[in-house]
Amino acid sequence: MTGRTILIVDDEAPIREMIAAALEMAGYHCIEAEDAQTAHAHVVDQKPDLILLDWMLPSTSGIEFARRLKRESLTAEIPVIMLTAKGEEDHKVQGLEAGADDYITKPFSPRELVARLKAVLRRTTPLGIDEAIEVNGLRLDPASHRVSANGEELEMGPTEYRLLQFFMSHQERAYTRAQLLDQVWGGNVYVDERTVDVHIRRLRKALGDDLMPMIQTVRGTGYRFSAKIPSKA
Repeated sequence: MTGRTILIVDDEAPIREMIAAALEMAGYHCIEAEDAQTAHAHVVDQKPDLILLDWMLPSTSGIEFARRLKRESLTAEIPVIMLTAKGEEDHKVQGLEAGADDYITKPFSPRELVARLKAVLRRTTPLGIDEAIEVNGLRLDPASHRVSANGEELEMGPTEYRLLQFFMSHQERAYTRAQLLDQVWGGNVYVDERTVDVHIRRLRKALGDDLMPMIQTVRGTGYRFSAKIPSKA
């Protein structure tokens, strides 16, 4: 299993089932939606790794939904592949200008779909999701689910691990507590924002005195991960 979740958005159930069967054989987990409203709920709750989006949807079109996803900060980075029977060049241009990462014209073979999907995931996946990332001797390896500091393994809970993984793959940017809850805990989990502070303290403790300064408090905003550790002088 790849561990990746793919959201299939198409109003025709047989097409969704065909795509899901092909992707599940390739090791992906699939969730399905028949319209943009249902799809958006899945995006918020389950945070798919990629969206296969049909152009022709009831009520809200696929192209309008793609634009909406790319406008919202919490969904803008989710890659989108447009699926459509529209093969004309101007339609492809519209899809790409709306923020789609690729465009596949029906009919397509399952092998082509899987290959294009893998290619998009490879180029849109940040470090720390599939590949190990290292900063100032702190190394996070998703393959082994281990964190080490200068070669020595660190012990931390699953929430602290996810928090560190998000921070290390989104360096030098300040996030509010609400944003961290959405990104790390998920939109379908309702907990107090102060929960973030508790796990930040646990994460800093796990990192130890030398590395904990990389988890920086941004007054009036929230937290930031930075390789630029302030001088103790």
